[in-house]
Amino acid sequence: MKVYRSLEEVPHIGNAIVTIGNFDGVHLGHVHVLENLLLHQGEYLQSMVITMWPHPRKVLHPSAQELRFLTSIDEKIELLQNLGVDHLLIIPFTASFAQLSAEYFVKEILHDCVGVKKIVLGYDHRFGKNREGSLELLHRLAPMYGFELEEIPKQEVDNLAISSSKIREFLALGQMENVTALLGRRYAMSGKVVEGNKLGRTIGFPTANISLTFPEKLVPKNGVYAVLVKVAQNQYHGMMNIGYRPTISESALTLEVHIFEFEEDIYNQYITVFFVKYLRDEQKFDSVEDLKQQLYIDKEQAISVLRKEAVW
Repeated sequence: MKVYRSLEEVPHIGNAIVTIGNFDGVHLGHVHVLENLLLHQGEYLQSMVITMWPHPRKVLHPSAQELRFLTSIDEKIELLQNLGVDHLLIIPFTASFAQLSAEYFVKEILHDCVGVKKIVLGYDHRFGKNREGSLELLHRLAPMYGFELEEIPKQEVDNLAISSSKIREFLALGQMENVTALLGRRYAMSGKVVEGNKLGRTIGFPTANISLTFPEKLVPKNGVYAVLVKVAQNQYHGMMNIGYRPTISESALTLEVHIFEFEEDIYNQYITVFFVKYLRDEQKFDSVEDLKQQLYIDKEQAISVLRKEAVW
């Protein structure tokens, strides 16, 4: 897949079949749209996904600065590449770009720059200044600029009952099975292993403390999880804690994973954690010894869960 990070980089493809969207999460609803796109690619048509970065809400709404995402732009690139998309255009979204009319976008970008021959969109997709771009507008412009339009019907989209918003809700509740079902894969977070307070090591549960590669990644509900962990090209089972470690009165949110049967020094290495199941809420214990005993229980539960459900 060829990736373009500005309009200046894009060659005039001339036979492009295009879809447009944020595609946060690249969930199964998105995949349904993309499969319709890819169905037509081949010798005659080359597939292109057009997305914007940063997210438009971050630019247009100052109150949305705390908005968190299901996928980083790098994750999105990897997922789209794995699906078999030919071209990905990442348009830098700015306040000035937001002022472009929908018709200008169609003429100058889709027609003149890319060379679109067919557009595939969901029934409710909007684009352009004030979201004025609609399927009705595209139907009117299609004969003028020589492209076909394929609409994904409302019924097909609604029947999937999948949205980024629903996935966010399930993450906030720790319902990882539902998250997995809507994404079509396990939710994952990647980051660099950094030094912590090393308490876990003293009680037999050394942990890798993770500093997220993508700080705007949406972190699931605080608590303990059964997880899969990828270190370099190797895969392990483990359990993860997200929270403030109330037993030792930490003030900052920590992401720490205990990897089973693992003793390597991985400081400053990058790892990826895949969430399988939420085990329990974070809780404060009367003593470190009480915490230790609970961790043994957590580990046994995680092992049991992962033995049954740990399919990569």
